Amino acid sequence: MEEPIGAALAAIAEAIGTSDESLRLLIGIVGMGLLATSFTKSNEDWVGPIAGSGWVFLGLFIYLLSEYYVKIGDPLLVIMTAGALPGGIFLAWLEISRINLLKEDTRQSLIWLRGMVAWSMIPYHVVYCIPYLNIAFVMLTAHSAEWMLEFVGLGSYTMGEVMVDLHDGGEIPLSDWEGSMLLLTQPLGDGGFFIPMYHSTGEEVNIGFILSCSGLQSMIIFVGAIVALQNVSWNRRMRGLLISIPTIHILNTFRNAGIVWLTDSYRNWQFLGLDMFDFSHSYAAKAASLFAMFLLAIALFDLLPELHRNIMQLLPKKLRGDSNSSTTPESFV
Repeated sequence: MEEPIGAALAAIAEAIGTSDESLRLLIGIVGMGLLATSFTKSNEDWVGPIAGSGWVFLGLFIYLLSEYYVKIGDPLLVIMTAGALPGGIFLAWLEISRINLLKEDTRQSLIWLRGMVAWSMIPYHVVYCIPYLNIAFVMLTAHSAEWMLEFVGLGSYTMGEVMVDLHDGGEIPLSDWEGSMLLLTQPLGDGGFFIPMYHSTGEEVNIGFILSCSGLQSMIIFVGAIVALQNVSWNRRMRGLLISIPTIHILNTFRNAGIVWLTDSYRNWQFLGLDMFDFSHSYAAKAASLFAMFLLAIALFDLLPELHRNIMQLLPKKLRGDSNSSTTPESFV
């Protein structure tokens, strides 16, 4: 059975003469703009409905990705994306109906969350929508994995030319693509811009690198979380960024190299219907990445205790260890 919200938006997209992906991206842009506005104008009385609308738009924007992750069989991202819409609706309820009932510290943390999400998503989608930047990140990711594999003696590989996964199906070399390199004005397929990997003998590895392999999503979460700390000096914020971004890139390079080596070395491995790529990519690597991000966040808490304080203020009282929890509205966050 077709997912009803996605089906409704697909019908709207067809009625106005655009693609599903273009309409989804427009919803996301509106949501990002509303949240960024509510963050920068946080002292104004009218920002509650603006922020609430932003949360709903962004929740819907992320929710619409869940169908793709169901298709590729990535259970963790299915859960995360499917939960974005109810999460966005809950945050909108807080912003519109409960903001004045929250403690000042909790209210400030909610404002920080607006900025974190806005300044995480805006840079990522700038990179995604500018083909020059998109391809640059893909090339850096692919060649970093290749260099790592050869450096540690796990094989000799080479990267193919940049390819484009077309929205209507099929793949063509970037040199044959007629789209603008300054701004992505047409939807692409699930792979977008990608680079296939080969053995030095010319044999295909059956693995390609896309923007999602770059670790940019993880990097940009930390960028948004740190940049949104308005009351922290830029000197401390820059130190936090210099610690987190290179660390994530190095760890992501190890991750990608490991996935390539395991997939290439154990081509016939099967477990509960999963081949080695699906297991290493969708389960093992994601679990390791989440654990690494958790450790990195703990390390940053020492440098930026304000970051820890904001996160804790947004947790329910029982989870943050507060005693005397009550049923007042402020106990929701």
